[in-house]
Amino acid sequence: MTTERSPQQSSPGPLRRILISAFAIFETRLELIGIELQEEKERLIGVLFLGLAAMMLTMMALISLTVLIAIFFWNTYRWQALGGITLLYALIALGCGLRARSNLRDAPNMFDDTLTEFRKDRDTFRSNN
Repeated sequence: MTTERSPQQSSPGPLRRILISAFAIFETRLELIGIELQEEKERLIGVLFLGLAAMMLTMMALISLTVLIAIFFWNTYRWQALGGITLLYALIALGCGLRARSNLRDAPNMFDDTLTEFRKDRDTFRSNN
């Protein structure tokens, strides 16, 4: 006679359940990081495309404006007109550069949502202990 043992189905211990829960939470947070990275990538690509298109069209408009002003002042103040336009372009470029630097410096953290969730998890684990 053979005796077959049925596998005992014991519930996992408390430490194992905690580890399983911690890994599940960690996996969820990693998925959130991936989603945030994907959203940020798509947003940046869209912004870059629109920014490049705007720069190209703005350059074409500025070249046309420069030519029109040069033609208008050709017989009287051509050098002064071209110098004034150059100074104006340089001042606008400086303003844009300073604004871009300010925007980069004051940009929010890219993973704010994920960090908030990690803090909530940490507070939950602290309050359970």
